[in-house]
Amino acid sequence: MEKKEKTGKKQVLLFHCVESEELARKVADHSDGLIQLQSIKWRSFDDGFPNLFINNAQDIRGQHVAFLASFSSPSVIFEQLSVIYALPRLFVASFTLVLAYFPTGSFERMEEEGDVATAFTMARILSNIPISRGGPTSLVIYDIHALQERFYFGDHVLPLFETGIPLLKRRLCELPESEKVVVAFPDDGAWKRFHKLLDNFPAVVCTKVREGDKRIVRLKEGNPSGCHVVIVDDLVQSGGTLIECQKVLAANGAAKVSAYVTHAVFPKRSWERFSGNGEGSDKGFTYFWITDSCPHTVKAIGNQAPFEVLSLAGSIADALQI
Repeated sequence: MEKKEKTGKKQVLLFHCVESEELARKVADHSDGLIQLQSIKWRSFDDGFPNLFINNAQDIRGQHVAFLASFSSPSVIFEQLSVIYALPRLFVASFTLVLAYFPTGSFERMEEEGDVATAFTMARILSNIPISRGGPTSLVIYDIHALQERFYFGDHVLPLFETGIPLLKRRLCELPESEKVVVAFPDDGAWKRFHKLLDNFPAVVCTKVREGDKRIVRLKEGNPSGCHVVIVDDLVQSGGTLIECQKVLAANGAAKVSAYVTHAVFPKRSWERFSGNGEGSDKGFTYFWITDSCPHTVKAIGNQAPFEVLSLAGSIADALQI
């Protein structure tokens, strides 16, 4: 209690899903003892449905409580939602949900009647988290795919949109010849999301144009010649766009090309295209920076070249004090 009064910061009890255990430990390590890890028994009945138990449930009454989630696949969402809906009802002082990667964020548009905007569906589900004694749930999300998705959430949650870009800026400043770094955006959407956060670096913007049935990446503006060009985007799936950007930048004189994405989704082991080990892998990237917002990817590739993990742990620990 003396430490809390002295620093003006709060003690937080942090629960987490199985997949996020390593990240949760790192968050606690960054908190100077202010964040204490808690545990849940993640069990299943014989029919496969969850059989869950929140340990020491009575001890969390009146405490600031948080849950670190990872919605890496539809199969793990229901069990986590069951816990997320239960925790605020245990008479906690406040409840914070950290969902670093909002997985349906790229499915927010209806282009024809019948399309289902699952980003809106997920926002509605999270908007119905019960209110705790302290009020609405705080929902921490990093680099959401479409900025307008902040308006999908109802009044029962308070979305807090954070970004991993400060981690990238810190790393770029550590590079030799950092003065030769140029930031590249693979399309106008990435430029809109990130250019103000990276306005201290020269910029290159690429664009996708359709030629027949193919979408071709071209250089729209900026000069990459002789520079270390870092492609910046919010997420990567197959990585095809990044590879095409790399080729265009190299053809226009870039001395080195690297990439940064906050969310390394990489379904079907598509990260192998960049690791140098996979069949047909691409070795054109000096660095490929990712964060640990997708723990299953970090577990699979770690810091295997050219990948380097920039942890969100310190940023999450700070967000839990807001």
